[in-house]
Amino acid sequence: MNEPIISVSGLRGLVPKQFTPLVAINYVSAYASTMPEGKVILSRDGRSSGEMIALAVTSTLIGHGHEVIDIGTAATPTVGVQVRVQRAAGGIQISASHNPIEYNGLKLFGSDGRVLKKAKGDDVLKSYRAGRTRWNAVQELGKVRKLDDPHTAHKDKILATVNVKAIQQRKFRVLLDSNHGAGSALGRLLLESLGCEVTVLGEQPDGQFEHVPEPIADNLGKVCEAVANGSFNVGFCQDPDADRLSIIDEKGNFVGEEMTLAFCLMQFLPKNSGIIVTNCASSSYAKFLAKKHKVAMYLSPVGEANVVEKMMEHHAVFGGEGNGGPIDPRVGYVRDSFVGMALVLDLMASTKQPISALASQMPSLAMYKDKIQLAGSLIPKYIERLGLAIEAPNISRQDGLRWDWEDRWLLVRPSNTEPIIRLIAEAPTLEDARKLCENARRFTKGL
Repeated sequence: MNEPIISVSGLRGLVPKQFTPLVAINYVSAYASTMPEGKVILSRDGRSSGEMIALAVTSTLIGHGHEVIDIGTAATPTVGVQVRVQRAAGGIQISASHNPIEYNGLKLFGSDGRVLKKAKGDDVLKSYRAGRTRWNAVQELGKVRKLDDPHTAHKDKILATVNVKAIQQRKFRVLLDSNHGAGSALGRLLLESLGCEVTVLGEQPDGQFEHVPEPIADNLGKVCEAVANGSFNVGFCQDPDADRLSIIDEKGNFVGEEMTLAFCLMQFLPKNSGIIVTNCASSSYAKFLAKKHKVAMYLSPVGEANVVEKMMEHHAVFGGEGNGGPIDPRVGYVRDSFVGMALVLDLMASTKQPISALASQMPSLAMYKDKIQLAGSLIPKYIERLGLAIEAPNISRQDGLRWDWEDRWLLVRPSNTEPIIRLIAEAPTLEDARKLCENARRFTKGL
C-alpha cells in the first residue's frame, strides 16, 4: 500500500514510501481550501523527518495566504492551546503519534483548538481526493512568524486546575520518559513548577527513540527498572507527541495507560460533579468511578474526535480515552499527558498515598485484545452474524458491536484504516476476557 493511512483528523504513513513532502503539500492544500483566512499554528514532534515535512507544510500555507505561527517542537495538546491563545483559524501538528521512527504524519485542528471533528475532516478528505487547492497570487501570499515560548500558556492553564502549593510541599521525585519526543520541554517546566525533582529520559527532542514509542508495558521494561532503582515516587511515560501518558508506580511496576484516566477522575470527581465521557474501548474503571460519585457517563465511538464530540454534546466536565489520554475542558479539548501528570501528582498530594496504594483501590479488571484479518467485503456479514448469535443485557452498535454484561464487556469493531476486525474484551480475569474474544472469533468460520 503506497497511500498513507487517512482518518477524519489527519494522516500518517511511512516516509518516503507512503508519506512525502508532495503528499503533505496536496493534503495541506486540501485543508487550506476548506478553512477560513487567518493564522495557522504549526508544530512537530521531533522526528528526524519533521523538518522536511514542516518546510513543505509552511510553503503550502504561505501559498494559500495564511500566516504561519511556527512553534517548533511542541506537544499536540500545546497546538490546541495555542490555536485558541493566538485566535488562529487552525493548526497542524506534524507527528505520527506512537508509530515507529520511520513514520510521520499530520494532525489537523479547527479554530476551536481541537482536532478536526468528523464532518470537517470528511470535507478535507473529499477535497484531497478531488485535488482541490486555493493558491494565492503573489500579492496575497502569507508569511511566517516564530513563537519563542509556546509552553508557558499551556503550563499556566494546567497549574490553574490543581493545588500547586500542596504538590510543591511534597517535593516528589519524578522520572519522566519523553523518549526523545516532544514532551520534555513542557514536561520539565511543568514538573519543576510543581516543586518536583525531575529526571528526564530522552530529553533531547530529536526523534531518536530509545525504545518502541508506544508507552505500553512491553516497551517500558528499562524505564520500570530505572524507577525502581532510583527511589522515585512515580514514573511518567509519554508518547512522541505527548498526548498520551502511562504511569509506573514507586516500586517500578507498570500501572498502565488505562489507569491514567482513572487516576485523573479519582482526583477530579470528588470536587467537580458532572457528566464524563470515554470511548467504548476504554476500561470500566471510569464507569466504576462514575457510579461511586453518582455522575452520568457516556461512551463514544473510538477516536479522540468522537470523544470530544460526545463531551461537547453533553456538556461533559471531563473525558478521555483509555490509551492514556485525559481530556480536561479547562485546559483544552485535546488528549493531554501534562493534564494527566498534574492531576496524578495532585491526587498523591491530597491523599498522601503512593501510586501503588491508589491503584489497589480500583476493581480487579483485565483487558484482552485480538484482531482478525478479514476481507472488507466480509466484515459487514461477520458483524451481522455476531449480532444474531451473542446475547447480552445491553448491546450497542455505535462503533461495531459492543455487548455489556454485569462484570464484563466485549467490543468487536472494524478498523477505520485496515481490512481487519479488532476484538477487545474486559473481565475480572485475563482468561475470562480472552474467552470472550475467542468466542467471537469462532464466528468467522464459513464466511
